[in-house]
Amino acid sequence: MYKILTYNNISVAGLERLARDRYEVASEIQHPDAILLRSFDLHGVAIPDSVRCIGRAGVGVNNIPVEECSRRGIPVFNAPGGNANAVKELVIAGMLLAARHICEAWDFARSLSGDDETVSRAVEQGKKRFAGTELAGKTLGVLGLGAVGVRVANAAVSLGMNVIGFDPALTVDRAWELSASVSRAAGIDDSIARSDFISLHLPLNGETRHMIGAARLEAAKKGAVLLNFSRAGIVDEPSVCAALDEGRLSAYVSDFPTSGLMGRKGVLLLPHLGASTAEAEDNCAAMVADQIRDFLENGNIRNSVNYPTVEMPRGEGHRIGVANENVPNRVSQISAALGEANLNILELVNKSRGEYAYTLIDLNAEVPPTVMDRIRKIPGVLSVHSISNHPSSATAAFQD
Repeated sequence: MYKILTYNNISVAGLERLARDRYEVASEIQHPDAILLRSFDLHGVAIPDSVRCIGRAGVGVNNIPVEECSRRGIPVFNAPGGNANAVKELVIAGMLLAARHICEAWDFARSLSGDDETVSRAVEQGKKRFAGTELAGKTLGVLGLGAVGVRVANAAVSLGMNVIGFDPALTVDRAWELSASVSRAAGIDDSIARSDFISLHLPLNGETRHMIGAARLEAAKKGAVLLNFSRAGIVDEPSVCAALDEGRLSAYVSDFPTSGLMGRKGVLLLPHLGASTAEAEDNCAAMVADQIRDFLENGNIRNSVNYPTVEMPRGEGHRIGVANENVPNRVSQISAALGEANLNILELVNKSRGEYAYTLIDLNAEVPPTVMDRIRKIPGVLSVHSISNHPSSATAAFQD
């Protein structure tokens, strides 16, 4: 029986993937094999030694101590693409809110009082203050062409916008999904300088923190609209406020309210609604539950943010999974330990990602505890697990 510790309320669509005859799932549980969460901040929380993987039912993993997990040989899974449609729709809504001054107009209309003739006269006198612009024919710059960015770009093309995109890490799969009408920008600065609307779809990391600052905003078209549905830290907030005050930006639409932004003219704040749809929560929970199952039951890694993708079909052998530092001679030492125990390797897959590597091995017999301990003591080995001989069907489950 596998034990799953949950933080937050997880969608039933995900919990149903964890069969009750094989999984015990609870918000309070001893010696869990995995942790399943949404936005709960795991920083500063003691992660039990029994934990073999962590699943985030969403995309961003800033609430998880990923580096600590990596050092302990714990893959961290997320659900890329699971909330992509929800975020895409909100980005389009954000552009419309800014372009047509909908929030200001709504506040004006709500403040009206009097009989129909009085209200009608006030509407005719006041509506000129909210004259906007149409999206068709305008240029949208999309920075980051992952699951969300590609959908935003394609939707904007359908609305008649000129779309330019930039992503130095654009994958082949995402490139195939991207509309042929989307032009490639030469870089971030080129995209910002040419765009009427700028939409950010980037992960928050050391390279992207405060990526959109004073120097880049000085090059923006006068009156451009900046939309941030990625992470607050990607923009330098004082620089955005200065750009609004100086008229270089006409609006900043953000899904991340802060005290410094509240009440400022030109700022439209939403309470982190990007993935807040029933469909997105179901999709993300189902994806990450399947990934946890596939790892615990088969040793396979899919959609991990810190370990490589490793998938190997199940055969008749006994399987172990080994996470280790990506340094020379580790696989040979693991193989030697198995060989000296008269264990025959039937299949082996080893892949690396940055500083870490992961190996799946099928053997002709079960690995004795003494041999498992010997492998654990090899310098650079971070975790070793024996994997059930009852393979899961999770690999064929949910597809976004």
